[in-house]
Amino acid sequence: MGILTRFTDIMKSNINALLDKCEDPAKMIDQTLRDLREDLAEVKKETANIIADAKSADRQVKECEEEIAKYTTAAQNALKAGNEDDARTLIAKKQQYESNLASYKKTQELTHANADKMRQMHDKLVNDIETLEARRDAIKATVASAKAQEHINKIVSGGDKAKSSMESFERYEKKAEKMLDAATAEAELNAHTSAASNLADKYTSNGNDASVDDELAAMKAKLGL
Repeated sequence: MGILTRFTDIMKSNINALLDKCEDPAKMIDQTLRDLREDLAEVKKETANIIADAKSADRQVKECEEEIAKYTTAAQNALKAGNEDDARTLIAKKQQYESNLASYKKTQELTHANADKMRQMHDKLVNDIETLEARRDAIKATVASAKAQEHINKIVSGGDKAKSSMESFERYEKKAEKMLDAATAEAELNAHTSAASNLADKYTSNGNDASVDDELAAMKAKLGL
């Protein structure tokens, strides 16, 4: 009757309060159901044994009372027959059964009290199991929704980071475009400066060519050519 030692704890347990306090109701409800079903199986087994004990005690009480009634009637008949010694013997036997009857009744009372407790535990456990089974799907659906929302929150948070990264990339892209425009402008300026320089060289070189021609003509005249 080990389960009887847990009677008070089981009867005081509040399934709803337990679920409200636990951090992960989905896992807790499955574990609690397993524990309750194990307790219920033990209670059923113990209850069957205690009810058997109670019935046995009932039979002992009934049989003892029948023996007392039998010896009482026999003693009375012995006295009516004028056999006092036999009546005395029968009364002594009756008193032995009366002494045993007190013990049998105590056992009967105890076994019936224990049987009542076991029935109370049985009904409590059955009710708790039904309550949990009724709430299990709803609780698991709520937990699943919560986890889904957490996942979405993470995605949204990650989207903010992606948005921030994209904005940074756009800033870098604009900066690169500006650098390219500056380099292009500088190249155009360099090209313009080079053209002007080439033009100046052209006219400068023409002067040098005239000098060469003059010297060439003088050399030809001297040689009589």
